[in-house]
Amino acid sequence: MSVTVLQNFIDGEFVNSVNTGQYIDSHNPATGKVHVKIPDSTKADVNNAVEAAQAAFKTWSKLPRTRRSNFLYRIADILESRLKEFAEAEVRDQGKTITFATNVDINRSVYNFRYFAGHVLHAEEKVGQLDGVAMSYVQRWPVGVAGLISPWNLPLYLLTWKIAPCIASGNTCVCKPSEFTSLTAYMLCSVFKEAGLPNGVVNMVFGSGQSAGEALVTHPNVPLISFTGGTVTGKHIMASSVKHMKKLSLELGGKNANIIFDDCNFEQAVETSIRSSFWNQGEICLCGSRIFVQETIYQKFLDAFIPKARDLVVGDPNDSKTFVGALNNLKHMEKVLMYIDLARQEGGVIECGGSRKILQGELSEGYFVEPTVITGLPPTSRVAQEEIFGPVVTVHPFTDEQQAIDYANDSPYGLSCSVWSENDRRARRVSESIQVGTVWVNCWLIRDLRMPFGGTKASGLGREGADYSMDFFTELKTICLANF
Repeated sequence: MSVTVLQNFIDGEFVNSVNTGQYIDSHNPATGKVHVKIPDSTKADVNNAVEAAQAAFKTWSKLPRTRRSNFLYRIADILESRLKEFAEAEVRDQGKTITFATNVDINRSVYNFRYFAGHVLHAEEKVGQLDGVAMSYVQRWPVGVAGLISPWNLPLYLLTWKIAPCIASGNTCVCKPSEFTSLTAYMLCSVFKEAGLPNGVVNMVFGSGQSAGEALVTHPNVPLISFTGGTVTGKHIMASSVKHMKKLSLELGGKNANIIFDDCNFEQAVETSIRSSFWNQGEICLCGSRIFVQETIYQKFLDAFIPKARDLVVGDPNDSKTFVGALNNLKHMEKVLMYIDLARQEGGVIECGGSRKILQGELSEGYFVEPTVITGLPPTSRVAQEEIFGPVVTVHPFTDEQQAIDYANDSPYGLSCSVWSENDRRARRVSESIQVGTVWVNCWLIRDLRMPFGGTKASGLGREGADYSMDFFTELKTICLANF
């Protein structure tokens, strides 16, 4: 397959990087072969993009919300008409299965634009009246140029999750996708052009985090940064942003608990735990990588869960029968395998998996890892505490409700948790005691975009979704009128 060479998208045009001829190789995770070259953009490229976004902001911010909404609806329609093309590109670029790319990544990207196209039309603000004295009301206005930095695990999905509310609320933006997965972001720029989005409203600068990302985060004319990625990088962005007092939205790592009580719907808990453990190769920040099972059904759970994990099809991401595709990049695969070795050193038992999966033919150099289930480790072990972000789970027994809560909360992260119990009072007690941003009871990964999404502790700062995203991308002003 030929190698695709990307260009930056600045002021409505595809342009070469100022750093002409310098590219970063991006590999197809399923084959290990270079399939995309992305510009190794510099501070000068970011400066050009910010200038274009600043110029566009002057008119875009004053455009009536109905017209901004129409642009978002048009983008959604065009993206949906190219769903198959985008899904296939996401598979080549990220390593995920075609089923997941189609049903989750691209479908939800379309919905992100449609949702915020509608939400911006129906946003309401507070009005208060002091009888005979004054009336006060809230005015909301866009902030300016936003820096949007997206990760490699759900590339288009999480990029559009930022772009849609950003431009719906009247801001313009400079985006920096992950250097590992830039292809669908590049393709999205052609959607913007076809939709007639005014030049400079969305700009795309490709490159490394150390160069392009750092330039964007520290740019004095970018007053807000929305970042999804690792906790270490998130802390660096916080430190780098202090000088300019930037607004920050940081959606960071997770090490999520999956708590299974003995009064659960057992079959449903097992089936959903397979998905929450190994969907998208475990490369979802919301995956339930720490499974806590009440000791009365612990062995029963293992007897049901391990064979299902062992039987999952690891293979060609383009095959609809494949459940586990390739990990995104070589360095990440090596990290995942290192944690499996660490589990052995810590005294864990590898119940299934535990190795790189070597396939045949053109997939022989792909970054595949077997679904791995580990028992015998204390909840305080490194493997049970640190984010692995791969098809690896640890399973631990617990005695009672309080111990399950203690285990779940004993983590530097606080993104999400699942609770399985048919006792409604218990499920509510436990849910309200877990220190995370989202708790799913008897389900997993059901998303209502009206609800706040984000984490506590090392899992992030701020919330996204509906009004919460709009609050981040706007400023609020109280106007008080006397003699009302």
